[in-house]
Amino acid sequence: MDAASVDAIVTDPPYGLASGPTTTLEDATSGRGFMGKEWDRGVPGVTFWAEALRVAKPGAYLLAFGGTRAFHRMAVAIEDAGWEIRDCCCWVYGSGFPKSLDASKAIDRAAGEGAGEASAWQGWGTALKPAWEPILMARKPLEGTVAANLLKHGTGAINVDGCRIGAEVTSRRNTAEMGYHGGNLAPSYATGSTQGRWPANFMHDGSPEVLAGFPHTTSGVHNPNLLRHPSYGEPFVDSGGQAKVGHLDNSGSAARFFYCAKTSSADREEGCEELATSTGADATSRQEGTAGLDNPRAGASRTREVVRNHHPTVKPTELMRHLVRLVTPPGGLVLDPFMGSGSTGKAAILEGARFVGCDLDPAYLEIAPARIHFQLLLEAKEDAAAYESTRQLSLFADPCPPPTPTTPPPSATAPPPIGLTLAIPKP
Repeated sequence: MDAASVDAIVTDPPYGLASGPTTTLEDATSGRGFMGKEWDRGVPGVTFWAEALRVAKPGAYLLAFGGTRAFHRMAVAIEDAGWEIRDCCCWVYGSGFPKSLDASKAIDRAAGEGAGEASAWQGWGTALKPAWEPILMARKPLEGTVAANLLKHGTGAINVDGCRIGAEVTSRRNTAEMGYHGGNLAPSYATGSTQGRWPANFMHDGSPEVLAGFPHTTSGVHNPNLLRHPSYGEPFVDSGGQAKVGHLDNSGSAARFFYCAKTSSADREEGCEELATSTGADATSRQEGTAGLDNPRAGASRTREVVRNHHPTVKPTELMRHLVRLVTPPGGLVLDPFMGSGSTGKAAILEGARFVGCDLDPAYLEIAPARIHFQLLLEAKEDAAAYESTRQLSLFADPCPPPTPTTPPPSATAPPPIGLTLAIPKP
């Protein structure tokens, strides 16, 4: 790829969950990681992230998922390659399975090695239930100031308003209304943004397990007697007569303060209908009817009778849309160097961006294009329906100068204009 050609990099690279010390892909010449996958034997090292830096525009952002066990090694490699670490986001979910070794059963299996003592270790294991993943946010160094970089390259800032959460309206009352002599007599006014709250570095899946961890809150409601002395002016009140300051009519789970991306099994399989099927055993590299397949360590796909998208770590499209929208300028080029099953590509298409994806696994180079092409066809059909609706409405419009005709979208059955490039490795 050309140098300084990419507007944003959003990717879910290998987590390096191999047994033994964590290492980088460059240093790990052999071994297997998550679910026995060879590509997960280590995390991408400095050499890889230096190449990513080369193709990124100055000011371009990088968002890279990581595993809690080896994330530190990836973060150091990214920084050593020349990227500036800007933040670390947290993706929280309730669907994780504890991939833990049962200590008592391990002793039982160890013939002649104190099997009689297994009961003493009942309830002991080797791992916690996974419930969050870090997402490193980094930026390629700017050329000059943020303003200069934006004007020259169109990169260097994040899309705050496009990623706001919920709805937020705040009321600011003058000091005289609040009971202070000689206070500001300017009228009350609203502050804040009706577009929602400032996006946070915390995201969740809205699952019951996650929501249960948040308290119920009521923002900005105070005791009216504490707002002012009765002899001074009237306090700000809502339609029910309740005095309020701060966020208006705003109560519920504190989870509402953060972006929620719900997962969907349909999202995982969309567009893969014509691909070859696999069983849960095939998808998890386990044998049918074995304890290994029943073990949660095999992954969520073990319970599915038919699997077409057998990638083990599919991220929700809604989550990837939020991340793409956060760091990609309008119409920008998004790179995912670890494309996998194509969730970043789907998200880029939905956000009106262009996309370049790379992967080494031939199986994923079938799954990802199928899912992305499905989304492109869906977008084309929706555009065609909208165009036809506009065209028919114009037949019944009041006599007036006709609107400027628009170019009809491509046929929904024909290959759509693809803002997508798949980098296929040489044999």
